[in-house]
Amino acid sequence: MNRSLILFQGLIIAFCIGVSISSYGQRKPIPNLPETGVEEAGFNRDSINNLYTRIENTEHKDFRGLVVIKDNKIVIEWYFNTFWRNHIHDIRSAGKSITSLLLGVAIKEGLVQNIDQDVYSFFPKEKYPSLHEDYKKIEIKHLLDMSSGLHADSDDPETPGNAGQWIGRDEWVSYLLSIPMIEEPGKKWVYADINAALIGAIIEEKSGMSLRDFAKAKVFDPLGIEDFYWETNASNQTVAAGNLYLSTLDFAKLGVLVASHGRWGEEQIIQSDYIKRLRTHQVFDLTDYWYLTDTYGMLWYKSERVYNGNKIEYLFASGNGGNHLIVVPEMNMVIALTSSAYGQGYAHRRAYAILGKILSALESY
Repeated sequence: MNRSLILFQGLIIAFCIGVSISSYGQRKPIPNLPETGVEEAGFNRDSINNLYTRIENTEHKDFRGLVVIKDNKIVIEWYFNTFWRNHIHDIRSAGKSITSLLLGVAIKEGLVQNIDQDVYSFFPKEKYPSLHEDYKKIEIKHLLDMSSGLHADSDDPETPGNAGQWIGRDEWVSYLLSIPMIEEPGKKWVYADINAALIGAIIEEKSGMSLRDFAKAKVFDPLGIEDFYWETNASNQTVAAGNLYLSTLDFAKLGVLVASHGRWGEEQIIQSDYIKRLRTHQVFDLTDYWYLTDTYGMLWYKSERVYNGNKIEYLFASGNGGNHLIVVPEMNMVIALTSSAYGQGYAHRRAYAILGKILSALESY
């Protein structure tokens, strides 16, 4: 067989199993994230090869990318269906979990004292005359746990706080601040975009920047995230509840912040005590709500599953279409999946199956 053909085939196989091919000029090295082989990272090679084949041959051609980072090294970086490293993609509601990270930055910067502060205290009444007195009872921690008690429900378009009532406005913070409570804060979990949106509004009010620009300056630039889009209205207010477009690799980088106690390289981006709470705080049992998760807190889902006889605890951000950012703290591992299967029932099932295959492929950690 032709020597050049053998070399070419070797490169293709190396790419498919996640081994670094940057030395051949195909991908630029990423600062603070060197590449490593699957076996060196503790995975069974055959299992990983089978996973690649399964994804490649899936019936639906809307899976975009899979990145696995373990011990701050890229183990797998795969792209499918004409998608590639630099392509950005709408991660949908997984953006809520990124907003939670940005709140940690705001606390580190002194813009927010702590998560026990009430929402009312951040917004001047003279600037926002619609500001409802109920916000004196709602604390940031209630927003983080989806337990604000506000009259808003993402599953009920008739509620006044539903995103459909405000997302198309040129200025929506004044409207958000007019939404009343219907439940006592902290008592009931109701998934509603307004909670993350208000956290974004707090950061914007205190920083004087859109959440998009705050994220760029404080997190994205330090992590080398150059290409992104975050929907922002005519009043420079960013959709903190979603509509953030990132590449699969950059999505994974944000998970590294969680796995690494808020550090990126030598820089402490977010205080470690905030990340500790984000990783461990579980306030609502969701086992009857969604089979993929057990609990919720800090705008992140938390789960515990058994693979190969090992009990594995992880937390994850989730967005419509099967977009997931999974962090396994005990293994110092991050898994990012991107998919455009928006509104499709199989999207999250597929992501969950891929996660299971990755965790089952671990032979040592």
